[in-house]
Amino acid sequence: MPPDGPGGLLVREESPLFAALAGLARDARLVFFAGLPGTGKSLLIHQLAHLAQARGRRIHLLQWDVARPVFEASGPGRRYPLEHGVTHGVIRLAVGRWARAALARWHAERPGLADLLIGETPFVGHRLVELARPERDEAEPVLAAAWTRFVIPVPSRELRAHLEAERARRAGAPLHEREREDAPPDVLRDVWRELVRAARALGVAAPALRSDDDVPYDPVLYRRVYQRLLGHRHAQALPMDTRLPAGGVSPYDFRVPTADLVPTETEAARAIQDVETRCADPAAVQREIDGWYLGMSPSPGTLIMSGDSATKGGERVAKGKNMQKEKKKPKQKKK
Repeated sequence: MPPDGPGGLLVREESPLFAALAGLARDARLVFFAGLPGTGKSLLIHQLAHLAQARGRRIHLLQWDVARPVFEASGPGRRYPLEHGVTHGVIRLAVGRWARAALARWHAERPGLADLLIGETPFVGHRLVELARPERDEAEPVLAAAWTRFVIPVPSRELRAHLEAERARRAGAPLHEREREDAPPDVLRDVWRELVRAARALGVAAPALRSDDDVPYDPVLYRRVYQRLLGHRHAQALPMDTRLPAGGVSPYDFRVPTADLVPTETEAARAIQDVETRCADPAAVQREIDGWYLGMSPSPGTLIMSGDSATKGGERVAKGKNMQKEKKKPKQKKK
């Protein structure tokens, strides 16, 4: 069953979701959809790609499940196979290490607004969380720029339940080969528990919160965790409570030309070897993986966008036309 709208569009033009995606298609150079599996990231990438291409932009994609296999198939990567169906920690660290350098190169090679890079950043379990962390490298000015947006899709409880049910249904009858790689419902529940543990460690969850196994999906808690993780980035929450008519559409079936950002085998091997040098033993790798959410507190003055307002250093402020942080000139010392 083909998409209802022209060019693969499913979003209604009069909807707030369309307005949000259209703004990104017009103004952004890089857009990353940040969130857990099963929150609609892939379908939003699909819709943004079609909207942006209709404006004449060239679409590039950075997706975890497309880049990751190159690392696993490389010579060094074959030492780190899946563990109980989960990507090995060394591979996760290597993908993030490569991604920052790859984004810096992409930006340098494609100036202007003719090209748009759209990516997904799950973060949980150390999956591309490096893109949220401030570093002193060539990628940081790109990731911190106002035209690089991190979008947090926040489905309502009802929509999240529907997405989980749809994920289970698609597992038995996939519409696209890549849907076989999607996290099954039990993994969706596991990563939610992991997010709850991170929320406690970050001080986002209330101390009286029940044990990890008993906490149902909470859109407010979910949004707050990802906003905390993105404290050094231009981030906006995108509330979602409407089902798109995507029953017969795969989010991986693009009707527009796209180019995947993937490493060469040499780049993948080099990134893995760098991780092996930095983390000399399995315990060091595990510490990195377990602490995936550490070092992410927002700096004073950081703006986190959500709806019509923003959070600045933990306080609510009005949303103006220019959301960039103003730099104060240092005071001159008297000699």
